[in-house]
Amino acid sequence: MNSRTGGTARPGLWRSAAAHGGVILLILVLLFPFLWLLQMSLKPEKEILAFPPRLLFRPTLEHYLAVWSGQFHRSFANSTIVSLVSTVLSLALGVPAAYSLSRARLGAESQIALWVLATRMAPPIAFTIPFFLAYRHLGWLDTLHGLILIYLTFNLSLVIWMMRTFFDSIPRVLDEAALVDGAGVWGTFIRVILPLSAPGFAATAIFCFLLSWNDFFFALILTRTRAMTAPVAVVNFMNYEGWQWGKIAAGGTLVMLPVVLFSILVRNYMVRGLTAGAVKG
Repeated sequence: MNSRTGGTARPGLWRSAAAHGGVILLILVLLFPFLWLLQMSLKPEKEILAFPPRLLFRPTLEHYLAVWSGQFHRSFANSTIVSLVSTVLSLALGVPAAYSLSRARLGAESQIALWVLATRMAPPIAFTIPFFLAYRHLGWLDTLHGLILIYLTFNLSLVIWMMRTFFDSIPRVLDEAALVDGAGVWGTFIRVILPLSAPGFAATAIFCFLLSWNDFFFALILTRTRAMTAPVAVVNFMNYEGWQWGKIAAGGTLVMLPVVLFSILVRNYMVRGLTAGAVKG
């Protein structure tokens, strides 16, 4: 009896170990680019391109100090301001619009939602030239509010599309019950519906922030020096004098670090938000 139990448990133990090993291997593969960039940023300049690569070395913070003592901290602040403001405005305008589209009885809700999403279907280069010409005429080139407006334009469609799905998963009977109790349309939305859609709201806010923070193309074309964002500032370490690999690695790590930490802190909200609208009640 014991031999049977041991023989039965052993394959299960091997399967569990293999599954855990596969997960660990997958995590290492996914984290390899970030870990490699991190170790490059901590190596002395002469050891970065050494072949074969040296895995054991004395870490140094000289690249971080050199990057931060320059203009990079200003670009980092620009990225923070632009990403936060554009995310807040996108949510303030898009969430009520998504709720209205979810509860409307026009007979063309799906078509309207598709037209909203269509603004994200064209490649960025198709919008860059019109924005560049308009901004040059208005004097908005190399300004923070110019970047905020273009990020708002593209994030708004994402907010409406995602939040509409979450609102559709909430039974309409809750709206009707709140209206009967005298809550009013805005009272129903703020006090009843919005708290129930909090995971979806958090997931949408995270995606909006990440899209604004990681943008490189629009920031490269529409900014010069004053409104330069952190991703564009990293490219400045690639110049005619040579590529400063230590500063590139340190700047790239600083750009990724807030996103990684923020994603870890809100991972539960992200998972709940992505699955909240999957099954309708």
